[in-house]
Amino acid sequence: MTQAASNLRIDRPPQTLREMALERMRSAIIAGYFKSGERLVERSLCDQLGVSRSVVREVIRYLEAEGLVESQHNKGPTVASLSWEQARQIYRIRLQLERDAAAACAEVADAATKAELERALKALEKAFAVGQTMGLFDATTRFYEVIFRSAGHDIAWEIVQRLNSRISRLRGLTLATKDRHVSGHARMAQICQAILDNDPEAAAQSVEEHLTEAAAIARRLLQAESDAEEER
Repeated sequence: MTQAASNLRIDRPPQTLREMALERMRSAIIAGYFKSGERLVERSLCDQLGVSRSVVREVIRYLEAEGLVESQHNKGPTVASLSWEQARQIYRIRLQLERDAAAACAEVADAATKAELERALKALEKAFAVGQTMGLFDATTRFYEVIFRSAGHDIAWEIVQRLNSRISRLRGLTLATKDRHVSGHARMAQICQAILDNDPEAAAQSVEEHLTEAAAIARRLLQAESDAEEER
């Protein structure tokens, strides 16, 4: 292949209209623009997104598969409610998988892994500093991906990825509160430092402290939300 021809190669195709609409809708639900239980009206979404009904319907099917949207009889698609019982299960799964991955990563982390993890943490710090909600979620996902893949926990990472939309939704809920004794960013910096120190016990402990506090905040907020709905 000539140099001129190689310069024309498309390494990554552009996003399709469906992919862009899906990304926008997912972000809007995770960030709380659309509230739990809110009905998703096709015509309104077509106007807001500037796409056809066929694209909106396809996007809604994808969001249903991710657990962000649910279809109710005689009501149509709505933003899925997130109960404490569901959140509790997600936090338990995260605790087991993330604690094991962090400990394993700390055991094997070499200079290359440490450098990659530090880059991921810096991206996280930047997102925190400028208040980019979706940038923060993306940076957090990248941070954990480095840990899981460096630990060799690829199957566990696949499980986390399937829950990622709901995990991000919980992150959005807990990040908005000022009740943390230690910020989420500081907790993740502690996890990073334990891995940099090749200290599996400290890495596992840091993950446990981080998720235990986040789960407690989520429980309080979700139960308060549930109580408010019952009063209405």
